[in-house]
Amino acid sequence: MTTLVCTSASKAAGPAAQTLPYPSFSSYVRARQPVLLRTARSLTGNPSDAEDLLQTALAKTYVAWERIEDHRALDGYVRRALLNTRTSQWRKRKVDEFACDELPEPDPVPGGDDPAEQQALRDAMWRAIMRLPARQRAMLVLRYYEDLSEVQTAEVLGVSVGTVKSAVSRALGKLREDAELGLVRR
Repeated sequence: MTTLVCTSASKAAGPAAQTLPYPSFSSYVRARQPVLLRTARSLTGNPSDAEDLLQTALAKTYVAWERIEDHRALDGYVRRALLNTRTSQWRKRKVDEFACDELPEPDPVPGGDDPAEQQALRDAMWRAIMRLPARQRAMLVLRYYEDLSEVQTAEVLGVSVGTVKSAVSRALGKLREDAELGLVRR
């Protein structure tokens, strides 16, 4: 089956066809992209996945742009879209990674301000965070990496403040007990 394409219509439309129906959306994305990308990076642990996640969440936001009544609350809306999209990805993902008993890297040598050691600690922390249950991970990321208060975290996730406090406490307890982090901290 052949699809006909009208080239004269696209040439006649000219530069006017490239204007977005929502210029406020474009300015919002330009202004808030670094912060939102950092949130997505915190949720995924991978820069490429974070960009894809943010793009998907912004596409969902663009579709709902007319329905969003309070544009001052856009960050919360987009963060919620990021969390919902990421949760859907977790549920659909095909497991193609296999846990192993031994890491292929040698144990880091304890020391002072060695950048390699600092990077090893950051990497170990992200691996430990990625091992947490999705809900605890989301609360920990919003609470400490996004620097939201307990009340703000509860509002974003639609749970009570007590739920945030207890889940964050359990997550921090798991991180304290994580064997890999214990090895890196020594």
